[in-house]
Formats: sequence, structure tokens, C-alpha cells
Amino acid sequence: MATSWWEIQVFCDPNAEDLVFWRLTDFGCKGTSSERESHTTNILKAYLPQQRAKLLDLSALALLLKQDALCAGLPIPDLEWQLIEEEDWSSSWKQYWQPQMVGDRFLINPAWLPLPKKSDRLIIRLDPGVAFGTGTHATTQLCLEALEMRLDGTSSQSVRMADIGCGSGILSVGAVLLGATQVYAVDIDPLAVETTRVSTQMNKIPEHQIVAAEGSLSTLIEMAKEPVDGIVCNIIAEVIVDLIPQMGAIAKPETWGILSGILLDQVKPVADTLEENGWIVATLWRRTDWCCLNIRRS
Repeated sequence: MATSWWEIQVFCDPNAEDLVFWRLTDFGCKGTSSERESHTTNILKAYLPQQRAKLLDLSALALLLKQDALCAGLPIPDLEWQLIEEEDWSSSWKQYWQPQMVGDRFLINPAWLPLPKKSDRLIIRLDPGVAFGTGTHATTQLCLEALEMRLDGTSSQSVRMADIGCGSGILSVGAVLLGATQVYAVDIDPLAVETTRVSTQMNKIPEHQIVAAEGSLSTLIEMAKEPVDGIVCNIIAEVIVDLIPQMGAIAKPETWGILSGILLDQVKPVADTLEENGWIVATLWRRTDWCCLNIRRS
């Protein structure tokens, strides 16, 4: 029997899109897409399994979106929702997702579209389903671009990495294509873990190179056995702050990290927590209101 999903549509000012996206992600939505309705209105669509939200929850979401907009001095978004079947959801968002170049080296190619005949880019094939990470959101793009800076594929040394909150597996796959020899990937969502495994197979990466498991940082510590060379974490700031005190358990003095999913006004508490736990922010990259912190041990 097909699963029913809430299709949530938010009509908002283009300047409010990042704020709305963050709120939808925090609410637990998956597979978010964006389209332009007019010069003054964008439509964000997001999907949530029916059993995860009642009508009162959706009403509360509308109130939170209103409060967010008022605090930011932006027009109040309109929220609509409807129930759709899984097969309808799986086709409704795919029509808006096309191949996309990210950074200097990547091309994100939807799995249901043919591969380009000629391309000098590293091609990541994806069918993310309900997992986060299609390459269209600023946070994912910033992480891929930061990985380009860290991994150039020319080093003869092995690079072992941790991907915390792996989602679709896009960052794990991107890291391997750039030269990482081993990635340990974890996510608290079992659907995301399965999607990461599918992405690994789809991109013809040996299973032992990307080891995915359900769990969080404590699970990853058990998997990796010893410190890793790099950490990538693209989730939300509140969760990152909670994880930072544990990150030292998988780090060595030269370990670096890439953290994203952080709004501009959330940078200070994240940076303060990093400093308190033996990390420093080497560089801060920003796209719209989203930031990516490139960090290293202090």
C-alpha cells in the first residue's frame, strides 16, 4: 500500500526563501523544491510522511513561518497543504530538477536523465528520494566547493573522512570522486542511509569506500575505530552545536572540517562552541543567508 505524504506549499517573498527552507527542514520535511511564480513570489514545496504531522502541527508551522517573517521584516508567507500518494510525490518534484554544475569540478546529474556525452567534470548521479541533498541548495553547493579545496585527487596519501548527516550521500560520493579513500557516513534517518548506499552503487563506487550506517556521531566513532582526516557535516546549526563537543573523539591535530546548514545569525554560537572545544574557523563562505565554516584544530 502506497504511503501518503503531506505536500506543503509555501508562497513567499524571494528574500524569505532561505528562512522558509530552514523552517521546513527543521519541521522534518524532505525533498524540498523551489520555483518562481512571479517577480515577487516564490513557491517552496516540501514533503512529509502523513504519520509525522497532524493538522494542528501544520497550523503551528504556519504560525512559525509568520513569526519568522515578522522578525525578519518580510511579507508573511501563505501556507497550503494537501495529501498525495507516494507515486504522485515521486514524479511531481523530478520535473523541476535538471543537471547542474556545482563549483569548478562537479556536475550533478539526476539518475533518470542520460549522462552528458562530453563533460570534463566529475559527474555525481543521484536519485535522492526523500533524502536531503540534490545539489540545488546553497549549503550542499558550499560543502562540495569546500571539498574541492581540500581534496584535489593528486595526493598519494590516503584520506579517511566522516560524513555526519549523510542524506542522499552526495557529499560522500563527491569526496570519493575527489580522491578520498574511505568515507564513514551516518544519518539518523534510515531512508537516508539506504539512499546513500544506492548513491554509492549508482556511481560505481566500491561499497567498502563509503560505509553507511544509521546513527549519529557516537555510531561513527565506533565505525571509524581511529581518527579521520576530514569531517563534513551539513545539517542545522542547533544539531551541529550539540555535536561539536564529541567531534574531538574522531579528530587528530591535523584534522579539518566543513560545517554547513548554518544561517548567518547562527555563526557566532557555532564559532564560540568550536573555540571552546579546540577548533577554530579558518574561513567562512557565504551564499545568500547560508554559511559554510571551514574549520581546523586549534
